Amino acid sequence: MQSQDIKPKDPQNEPVVENRELNIWEALIPVFALVIMLFYNVFFAFGDAALDGSNQFILLMGAAVAAIVGLFNKVSFDQMMEEVAENIKSTAGAILILLMVGALAGTWLISGIIPTMIYYGLQILNPTIFLASCVIICAIISIATGSSWTTSATVGIALIGIADALNIPLGMTAGAILSGAYFGDKISPLSDTTNLAPAMAGTDLFTHIKYMLYTTIPTITVTLLVFIILGFNLDTTGTADTHLILQAVTDAINISPWLFLVPAIVIFLIVKKTSPLIALLIGTLLGGVAALIFQPEIVAAIGDGGTSLTFENGYKGIMNAITVDTAIPTDNEALKDLFSAGGMSGMLNTIWLILCAMVFGGIMDAIGALAAISKALLTLFHTTFGLFASTVISCLALNVTASDQYLAIVVPGKMYAKAFRDKGLAPENLSRTLEDSGTVTSVLVPWNTCGAYQSGVLGVDTLSYAGYAFFNWLSPFTTLLFAAFRIKIRQISTVYSSKG
Repeated sequence: MQSQDIKPKDPQNEPVVENRELNIWEALIPVFALVIMLFYNVFFAFGDAALDGSNQFILLMGAAVAAIVGLFNKVSFDQMMEEVAENIKSTAGAILILLMVGALAGTWLISGIIPTMIYYGLQILNPTIFLASCVIICAIISIATGSSWTTSATVGIALIGIADALNIPLGMTAGAILSGAYFGDKISPLSDTTNLAPAMAGTDLFTHIKYMLYTTIPTITVTLLVFIILGFNLDTTGTADTHLILQAVTDAINISPWLFLVPAIVIFLIVKKTSPLIALLIGTLLGGVAALIFQPEIVAAIGDGGTSLTFENGYKGIMNAITVDTAIPTDNEALKDLFSAGGMSGMLNTIWLILCAMVFGGIMDAIGALAAISKALLTLFHTTFGLFASTVISCLALNVTASDQYLAIVVPGKMYAKAFRDKGLAPENLSRTLEDSGTVTSVLVPWNTCGAYQSGVLGVDTLSYAGYAFFNWLSPFTTLLFAAFRIKIRQISTVYSSKG
């Protein structure tokens, strides 16, 4: 069942733009221009800071190139803007969900829900199964935070230190950390990429997550088994001492297992197919209530810097957590990033990226470029597997050339959406493939923003951990295996049959 918040376009009723048909090389001019500009912007100019705004503008420059191609082919500017408006309209639900995700992350932080997950997660460490424990801990924290970057920059650093004390190879440990971190990043409703992929493909968030579990669960299971086997064949010395970081967590915030009630309620609502916006809103409000009950001093400090809770600073503290940057005070440097959240404002860069991508995609659609590319792809790849393989290769290529995981989702997402519809494939097939190949493989490329960041944070060379990041490089193979044997490949007819 599709969410009522984000409804994919019905391919039976979607208008077809009729213009002079572009040949494939004309249609690819904006794509080539975009990739070249993005490659320079990320690799030579801005690096990790490219998502602060320059990549978004590059998408608009790509749209301008597409518009020029369209004008030469007698497509009116008004027609292009109409298609852009329709594209942006179709993302309204995704944008609202992103804002609510930011709000929820804020209240779950100051209430202690996220720190409590971290606290109990760290206590499952055992030297014999240390590597598998790294996967599980990082998966839990990444699901809770929606961020692989934050997970590796906080708990990941602590686990690297523990591994060094136990004489466990650091490349192997980093691979386990990133396997767990990207598992959580990939399926967490708080993750920007998990929201971005269904927005590009034309499905809703929770349909995307549910459908993605079919390939993700087998992949993480194999990953855990491999790390368990590796762990039993390693000689370890010393003990996994997490006392300092656990003490820092309890010094900063009140830890209570009762806080797990809030995520349990949200999970229950999701299972009952509650609208994502409603589930996230309830989770946000419950997080605010939990903050007032369990962390009154923190709420007061965030509200006006006071030490005792009043109605005024309680209101301001909760609203600040929902809307802007907030942080729980701590003297532990490793926890400072994890104990901060951006609120709704922290999602604005991703929303900005979506809007600019919709401009590029709208103009490409209006001039007939996407139709031409889709037609060429359907001619080149006569099978369903061929289309999946082409999508995977495109995502990998963009991670290597454009050096950014967001663009490895955005560009193929817009380019292949029509091809999947023409093949009669439901949009969640595309969104799952984008995440299985675009999100998780970015960290394997040394010059990709993700690869460079994780290598720098963990202090382990990308090529040293890449071979051990089993989850990351197994994911695209799993999605291709499912496509080859037509396992859980949903057809449009099964999605729309109830609509008559």
